[in-house]
Amino acid sequence: MLIPVIVSGGAGTRLWPVSREGQPKPFMTLPDGQSLLGKTYRRAAGLLAGNGEIVTVTNREHFFQSKDHFQAAGLEQHHGHFILEPSGRNTAPAIAAAALAVQARHGDQATLVVMPADHLIQDEAAFRNAVAHAVQLAKAGYLVTFGITPTAPETGFGYIESGDSLDERGGARVRRFVEKPDPLTAQGYLDSGRFLWNSGMFCFTVATLLAELQQHAPTLLELGRACQAASTPVETGRIVQHELSAAHFADMPDISIDYALMEISDKVAVIPAGFDWSDIGSWCAISALVDADAQDNRATGEALFIDSRGNFVQSEGRMIATVGVDNLIVVETADAILVAHADRAQDVRQVARQLKDRNHEAYRLHRTVNRPWGSYTVLEEGPGFKIKKIVVKPGATLSLQMHHHRSEHWVVVQGAARVTNNGEGSHLLNSNESTFIAAGHKHRLANPGVIDLVIIEVQSGEYLGEDDIVRFEDQYGRTA
Repeated sequence: MLIPVIVSGGAGTRLWPVSREGQPKPFMTLPDGQSLLGKTYRRAAGLLAGNGEIVTVTNREHFFQSKDHFQAAGLEQHHGHFILEPSGRNTAPAIAAAALAVQARHGDQATLVVMPADHLIQDEAAFRNAVAHAVQLAKAGYLVTFGITPTAPETGFGYIESGDSLDERGGARVRRFVEKPDPLTAQGYLDSGRFLWNSGMFCFTVATLLAELQQHAPTLLELGRACQAASTPVETGRIVQHELSAAHFADMPDISIDYALMEISDKVAVIPAGFDWSDIGSWCAISALVDADAQDNRATGEALFIDSRGNFVQSEGRMIATVGVDNLIVVETADAILVAHADRAQDVRQVARQLKDRNHEAYRLHRTVNRPWGSYTVLEEGPGFKIKKIVVKPGATLSLQMHHHRSEHWVVVQGAARVTNNGEGSHLLNSNESTFIAAGHKHRLANPGVIDLVIIEVQSGEYLGEDDIVRFEDQYGRTA
């Protein structure tokens, strides 16, 4: 049995202001209208014959959004198994948790293909051929990693040095892993022909992985087993929601699978991946996906270039014009604008780091925030007030909740709302009707219709933070 394991983590700080903690890189929409996670799901499904299972390891806060992308990819015939981390602990705990969960469901002989959620691969036929090659070596007892044939002396990737040959298709033992090199060293790696870029993709059987963890990282495996034993999966239809115990997962070491195992084990093999590959690691990588004009300018959204060359512009709403500038990256969202020189694209992470240090909201959230029931967008705010547009999906229900410090006025602009307010029973509000929720009143909003419910919410009060919510009942498991 072949089971794709999609590891969906990381903040993608080099792609700020679009990638943020609450809406990280895998959920980004690419110029073709698809998300990186959606593309990864489709690529994973292409490895399966008939009905199969796709495992996703992600943060518990991203479960509902990940499930939406899974379903939007048209994978209803497959089982979606979501392993939910209470916090980020790097790739070794994530992969160990996936292997232990698959062992419990399918046994030791299942073969895992570990795929990061934020990689872009266009040639899916070549990808499937590479996986078939990797599976052969995995069944022979190897921990297989996919190496990318380098096309330039890249300093932003780790490298793998190939050793003794294992087959006629280029499979080889791994001689060593090396960290991101300086330019001169990278050129030497490229010239030698023995080095491949480390893609972060792997293939191995459950039995081989767990045996090697037992030998080289026994404490990690022991803690992983304890966490697995304390975590009960819940299966609803073809969706498995497997939330890991927060107390046990916190004990897991924060370490990558490379450091914990791959650089230590003597059973590691590498295959040269014969497919195109990008880790979409910067705005330059996004720019490369867009067609250029005669002056090598590229744009998504409305843009006007005058006496400008080599620029990339991405606009979510406003017209952006450049005059007499070259080699700039300009990215606009509803609440932030990035302007950077293309040569400094890797340094965009410094912006995200400083925003995080200042506890600035622009590090975590966009103006539009996704929720299990739909989304809300902050339209305007000031001292003592905030105005939101709230969209509730058909059949969805918000939690029964109360606010200590704010009151709310709701106006329905599309659809019909079922409102519960202060124990007075529920009643329907149609388009152009409104209601008032006083501070301290228990209330709930639901969409009983078949189209999106859209309301405008006006909040007023002395404190309007999102943490002023006391939940009493919630179908999404967000109560204490």
